[in-house]
Amino acid sequence: MKSAVETLNPTRVRLTVEVPFEELKDSLDAAYKKINQQVTVKGFRKGKIPARVIDQRFGRGAVLEEAVNDALPKFYTEAVNEAELSPLGQPDVDITELKDGETLNFTAEVDVRPAVEIPDYSGIEVEVDPVEVTDEDVEKSVEQLRERFASTSPVERAAEDGDVVTIDLEAKVDGEVLEDGIANGVSYTIGSGELLDGIDDAVKGLSAGEEATFTSELKGGSAAGREAEVTVKVTQVAARELPELDDEFAQLASEFDTLEELKADSRKRLANMKQFDQATQAQERVLEKLLELVEVPVPEKLLEDEINTRKHNLEHHQLGQMGLTLDKYLEIQGKTAEEFETETREAAVKGIKTQFVLDELVKKENLNVNQEELTEHLMRRAASSGMSPDQFAQAVVEGGQVPLLVGEVARGKALAVVVEAATVKDTNGEIVNLDDEEEETEAAEASETSEENAEG
Repeated sequence: MKSAVETLNPTRVRLTVEVPFEELKDSLDAAYKKINQQVTVKGFRKGKIPARVIDQRFGRGAVLEEAVNDALPKFYTEAVNEAELSPLGQPDVDITELKDGETLNFTAEVDVRPAVEIPDYSGIEVEVDPVEVTDEDVEKSVEQLRERFASTSPVERAAEDGDVVTIDLEAKVDGEVLEDGIANGVSYTIGSGELLDGIDDAVKGLSAGEEATFTSELKGGSAAGREAEVTVKVTQVAARELPELDDEFAQLASEFDTLEELKADSRKRLANMKQFDQATQAQERVLEKLLELVEVPVPEKLLEDEINTRKHNLEHHQLGQMGLTLDKYLEIQGKTAEEFETETREAAVKGIKTQFVLDELVKKENLNVNQEELTEHLMRRAASSGMSPDQFAQAVVEGGQVPLLVGEVARGKALAVVVEAATVKDTNGEIVNLDDEEEETEAAEASETSEENAEG
């Protein structure tokens, strides 16, 4: 077999392959054997029909077609390996010449990973938000904890903001009560915004036994997205009572003996959260700077496939679970279809570029992934997917996704290398030192976000 490579553009090549006919012998034998098992000829036992009889009865062309279909993937793979290419997706194959007993010639055009030159990235500088926890932040945190320990008691008065009401609901569309439009004994906190738009105004001022009707767009169910006439009846009004902010509350709501200890712990937790956010911000901004430094051509077909994948996942998975159409989603987001298309394309381009650049960094820095790193990453992914680590691991293995997870970890390590070399300052001008372990974890998550669903 002889092969040659022609570069059509930075992301696409054409392979020209010439195969001497003797190298098709194994595939021809397999073709005769396969046809033997599929057909019957009077006078011959099944599977024992001579090749000359198959040629006479079914045509040599059918045998050649079967043999070529069997052989092409093998010769294509050999040509790819010989040329040390990294193909993306399936090739467009064209048989240019097939002479029985002489030769098989074909071409294969395929997208390939572009050559990526990683420049000196040690001069990257980014600015992030400082880690500052105010007294107001602490008070808000403690107040949220206090809300969780609120108690309720029925009252004989009209409902007000913050009250917990027990209500019965009935929804009609076009004058007909929906099958799934009745709900009784629903507990609702006025002002929480957890139910239908307009319900707060409808129930405020109602006492137990009173009802009101209002119009609202249904968020779920059989008539999701449609306008409905909703009747709400209040069966009970209960006032929420917050516990006193004192040492007794601290002992009730935490492992601390005093309110001051509780506040100190809240301050510490808030600082940790802001450090986490700061680290994430640093990874994302370093990645953006790195991508600005590197020229990365993107294969058009890969980009179109990626855009279509993102749209499909949004429409049929994320929005489908929420009972929303794409049009309704865009309306809620306040975006036009053109803006959505532009944003999707930009995100897809960034995802593909991120993967190409970080993969090149993995090779350049000779980064490897050990079992412990892979296990930690698997557990994080399992938690974000809502599955147990065992369930997620089984799904990954059965789906043949282990190499993809390894790639995610490796790219996270590559980004961590760049972050370590970069200068990170907060908006106060202070140098930010990120913990190495935290840096790698955050980098993995930042790179996953940017390359999400990118193929390659």
